[in-house]
Amino acid sequence: MTRVKRGNVARKRRKKILKIAKGFRGSHSTLFRTANQQVMKALRSAYRDRKKKKRDFRRLWITRINAAVRQHGMSYSKFIGALKKANINLNRKMLAQMAVLDPQGFSKVAEIAASQAS
Repeated sequence: MTRVKRGNVARKRRKKILKIAKGFRGSHSTLFRTANQQVMKALRSAYRDRKKKKRDFRRLWITRINAAVRQHGMSYSKFIGALKKANINLNRKMLAQMAVLDPQGFSKVAEIAASQAS
């Protein structure tokens, strides 16, 4: 049986993994076996956390809106319900930005919502 030389393919595969692992600490960036494990783990985490980032930001926006709305004497859920009744189509990201950067504009939106709620 003839001898199979895999030098080129194997080296390319290992170099690809080690290139991805650049910046990892200790042997995680230098030894192929540990680097391979850490790269696989990092890629799994990156995939999972791309989905999680969307949830985390939505939670942050809701928290900010809730804090701003409570200063106007409403709860978050009543505020969102009143916005839907008033046919104000602002998403949570924009409402949170308004609450932080434009408190006067947000208070006007809150007043409109309060008039709809009652």
